[in-house]
Amino acid sequence: MRKVVRGIGKTLIACGVLIFLFVAYELWGTGFAQRRDQKALKNQFNRVTTPTTVGSAAPPDTVAAPADGAIGVIQIPDIGVDQAVVEGVGVEDLKKGPGHYPGTPLPGEAGNAAIAGHRTTYGAPFNRLDELKNGDPITVRTRAGTFRYEVSSSRVVSPSEVSVLAPTPDNRLTLTTCNPKYSAAQRLIIVATLAGPTAAPVEAPISGPAAPPSDGTALAGLSGTSAPKGPAIAWGLAAAAIWFLAWAAGHWWRRWPAYLLATPVFLIVLFVFFENFSRLLPANV
Repeated sequence: MRKVVRGIGKTLIACGVLIFLFVAYELWGTGFAQRRDQKALKNQFNRVTTPTTVGSAAPPDTVAAPADGAIGVIQIPDIGVDQAVVEGVGVEDLKKGPGHYPGTPLPGEAGNAAIAGHRTTYGAPFNRLDELKNGDPITVRTRAGTFRYEVSSSRVVSPSEVSVLAPTPDNRLTLTTCNPKYSAAQRLIIVATLAGPTAAPVEAPISGPAAPPSDGTALAGLSGTSAPKGPAIAWGLAAAAIWFLAWAAGHWWRRWPAYLLATPVFLIVLFVFFENFSRLLPANV
């Protein structure tokens, strides 16, 4: 009975340590790669975009950015946001920074331009979005110019409330992120109205549902598309196998040399497992 209790206790301790490591990876580890991606995206965007001032439009000879690069830069000075925006709201997209919802106008175009962002992981660009008040400025610089919005409203909705992405007759910017912090139970919606310059016209309806994006976002609601479970399961089994082999080698050979040799390999595999497991979470947590 003592051996059983001891074994259960060790298992629970090990599980607790793994959970702690995963939480630490989510809150801090994911930010390292995001900062690297942001630096590269901003450098790329600045190279292909002619600087413009607020209220002005870019010259007609502005060079288009690559399809996988930044579509713009969003700045919210009141909460310290200065982030390159990518196209798409899937897991891989939002790992790099805030993502523009496909099927909605680009910022600066007429209608309802929508952007999603992480709140607690991958740099947490929208962590303080709940602190915004009516009238606070939001600036988005794209290859078409620099556009200034002012916050007009905020509300909390369910993750399936895709009506917040629907086309509108006014010129607005809709920001979405998870709510409350450290949870994916709801979505916080911030709506800002274009203050200048005049939005560029686009050929889009002003009523009815938004056109379904090609990446399946509409089917996934405001959470974006999810990643396949297979890689996470495979890497989890690999980490468990290394753990078991180290334990067996410690009993058959020598405990500490076996653990010393296995630990670096286990940590590498565990890191890859965490990376794949985190992709199963809602894309904008």
